[in-house]
Amino acid sequence: MGRSTHLGTLVAVTAASIGVIYGYDLSNIAGALLFITDDFGLSTHQQELVTTAVVIGQLVGAIGAGALANAIGRKRSMVLVAFTYAAFALFSAAAVTVPMLLIARLLLGLTIGVSIVVVPVFVAESAPAARRGRLLVAYQVATVAGIIIGYLSAYLLADNHDWRAMLGLAAVPAVLVGVLLLKMPDTARWYVLQGRDDDARRALQLVDPAATDATVSAELAEIRAALSAETGGSFRDMIRPPYLRATVFVVALGFFIQITGINAVVYYSPRLFEAMGYHGNFALLVLPALVQVAALVAVVISLLLVDRLGRRPILLGGIAMMIVANIVLIAVFAGGLTNNALGFFGVLLFTVGFTFGFGALVWVYAGESFPAQLRSLGSSTMLTSDLVANAIVGAFFLTMLNSLGGANTFAVFGVLAVVAFGFVYRFAPETKGRQLEDIRHFWEHDGRWPELTEAP
Repeated sequence: MGRSTHLGTLVAVTAASIGVIYGYDLSNIAGALLFITDDFGLSTHQQELVTTAVVIGQLVGAIGAGALANAIGRKRSMVLVAFTYAAFALFSAAAVTVPMLLIARLLLGLTIGVSIVVVPVFVAESAPAARRGRLLVAYQVATVAGIIIGYLSAYLLADNHDWRAMLGLAAVPAVLVGVLLLKMPDTARWYVLQGRDDDARRALQLVDPAATDATVSAELAEIRAALSAETGGSFRDMIRPPYLRATVFVVALGFFIQITGINAVVYYSPRLFEAMGYHGNFALLVLPALVQVAALVAVVISLLLVDRLGRRPILLGGIAMMIVANIVLIAVFAGGLTNNALGFFGVLLFTVGFTFGFGALVWVYAGESFPAQLRSLGSSTMLTSDLVANAIVGAFFLTMLNSLGGANTFAVFGVLAVVAFGFVYRFAPETKGRQLEDIRHFWEHDGRWPELTEAP
């Protein structure tokens, strides 16, 4: 069995395990909020606050995640995420007041914020170039699977209005994930960054027991050569040439990924379907799960194509689907076409388009855009921008829906999607098949590939 097979299995399991936790948290609050609202008498603004609290926590976690991953390692950071998430999930289930619930959601978000930065870095540093795109997209596959589980769990508990169980059950997969991660090594690149060459050698041998000493030594030499050719490693290096261009790109891309509205659909699917005339637990919780099943198919297709077609065609195709979906949803709300298949189709197409493009490629670009010494900080910066937009959407979507109406709300998202399409078309690099160490040449040559690094 070759090295890529051993390593691919390790990376896929790691990415999937953390992604399921993240996805479950995205959707279980959507179902739980239906019943928390009744128990605590929440206003529209308070519902937005409960939803946004976790995003604010994610923002704080993402800001510090890059430094944490460099200080204690990628693996230890993910173990910390798993076990603290489990504790905070139980805390949120035990909440007896709105402030207590908000604090619990804030702390949950803190752990998730760390995970969404560290996992892409771990995967990017572990995966071979030929399979890196697929393994980074595998994280999104697991995230969508977690979203589906969250909606279905909410549906199964909905008759009893048991929102505490909906929130608390998240602790179970988190503990299992933590135990799994304890058995995994950190990345060889991180060990080399820390000057721990013996540990780096052992890590490479653990993930591929069949590798010869010569093969391992050659790979370590390649990692050292790449690191020695790179300078810096601080935020200051990210805001000056040549990586200023990369920083601007990932900040803008991260912002567009969320400001175009996907988490308005995920967080508030039950409310959105209510606004389109649907009623009952099945319609409000199972229909969103069915949407995510289609999204899961889309992200699997993206996974299979990303290392064949490339990053740009998939990203642009996904955004184009979102634009068409916005047009459909504008027509549904403007024409009063409620409680029919067209509205469901619009939400489905919007979600599928996002998952196929933005949702899959966010992890790819977060892991690929920067050289090793800036990778954690670069990923953290991109995901921080992503979370700022996420917080804006989470904090104002219900207010927009109630005050502007569905047609105008999705008109806003449609305009933003068109702008995002233009930005990606103009500025996104094609990194298919390129070694991580070569991607820096794109930024060093003013956003173009020099001939000496042309991909095969």
